[in-house]
Amino acid sequence: MKPAARRAALLSAGLLLIAPSLGGCGGDSQRLEVSAAASLREAFTRYARQLKRDSVRFSFAGSDALAAQIEQGVRPDVFASASRQLPDMLYAKGLVARPVAFAANRLVLAVPRDSVITGLGPLERGGVSVAVGAPTVPVGSYAAKALARLAPAQRRALVANIRDREPDVIGIVGKLLQGAVDAGLLYATDVTATKGRLRAIQLPPRLKPEIAYEAAVVKGAAHPAEARTFISGLLRGAGRAELLRDGFLAPPGR
Repeated sequence: MKPAARRAALLSAGLLLIAPSLGGCGGDSQRLEVSAAASLREAFTRYARQLKRDSVRFSFAGSDALAAQIEQGVRPDVFASASRQLPDMLYAKGLVARPVAFAANRLVLAVPRDSVITGLGPLERGGVSVAVGAPTVPVGSYAAKALARLAPAQRRALVANIRDREPDVIGIVGKLLQGAVDAGLLYATDVTATKGRLRAIQLPPRLKPEIAYEAAVVKGAAHPAEARTFISGLLRGAGRAELLRDGFLAPPGR
């Protein structure tokens, strides 16, 4: 399926992963609505439990799908993306307030814990299968940048072994844990979240892309003040602590 068609199918089917209400049972008007990259699920869910609000409702999915929803009129209070590009694009269109960088991450080669793979070399061989993100989702874009820095022959051989292009990191993790692929390009924090079931192999420094996460208050949102408070907590306070706990890094320039 082409990336645009994949994104449209995701949106129309409503395949967003919704966290249950936290800390209360108020109506929808009382909930802080947060659309966030799937890689933020664990840290954001723990952070929300510490907020003095009736509830927080999350939509976790690929950042590109969430950005597309905002373009189509969905109005969460907060948009938290695994890239700068998408929030900056929405800001240029007047759909969100100025984005703020709140975290960084690292792209790694992820393999099952008992895999004999120790680097990129084996991924060039026949019979090896690899999963990456779809080109439109940040984890896929970062993978493409890393692969583009390989020698041409090495890049062609590795790309030929890509069997899956997933719409978010959850899909890549799932394929690895199911044994459907031998390796994948993932964020370091997603490997950590598997609690030892996957193993992270560091990429050579020349291949590593800069990975910055940005958040923004969505224009027309129901709770702009609370949204600003939520983002402030990602920069300093409980949100920052939960991000660091999961292995996220300070954003570039901080």
